[in-house]
Amino acid sequence: MQFVEYLLSISFSDSELVQKVAHGDERAFLMLYDRFASHVYGITLRVLGDSMLAEEATQDTFLKLWGRARQFIPSQGALVSWLLTIAHRTALDRLKLENRRIPASNAYDPEEVWSIIPDENTTNTDARWRSLYFAVQSLPVDQRQVIDLAYYKGMSQSEIAEVLGWPLGTVKTRLRAAMQSLRGQWLDEIVK
Repeated sequence: MQFVEYLLSISFSDSELVQKVAHGDERAFLMLYDRFASHVYGITLRVLGDSMLAEEATQDTFLKLWGRARQFIPSQGALVSWLLTIAHRTALDRLKLENRRIPASNAYDPEEVWSIIPDENTTNTDARWRSLYFAVQSLPVDQRQVIDLAYYKGMSQSEIAEVLGWPLGTVKTRLRAAMQSLRGQWLDEIVK
């Protein structure tokens, strides 16, 4: 029975499945969960730094998918991007709710999180997800720090300046340089 389910799941695109979810199709929802749960969990774990909180945020993300599936517009981007944006915001909300901040000393140790991202039978989405890790790793340490604190920890530029003991202008400059570098690397990846 599982093999039949697998064959059925690969026959539908993400957009088709999310449209089915919008109409209350539980099987389509489970198929999307199977496709993207590891990605969602990976980003929530990276933001929250706690596996139990990450599991809760992952569940919340998929509950939001169930309730907001009608809001997804395929022409505006891939489902995985939309879902990871929801996951990121959900994790940041959970972080604020828990009134927790990951100490800056643990601000950059992504090896555990990136190891859970699926690598076997790599798909285009999986390859792009993993390429983000390598793109971030190629940045200078100071740029990696500001990306990590801004994106994964949800800190403002002022908070980053305070944590790192840098002038605000330095934080802004390094964050802008990091984003430009990442954008350039990803555009190169798309052109290839």
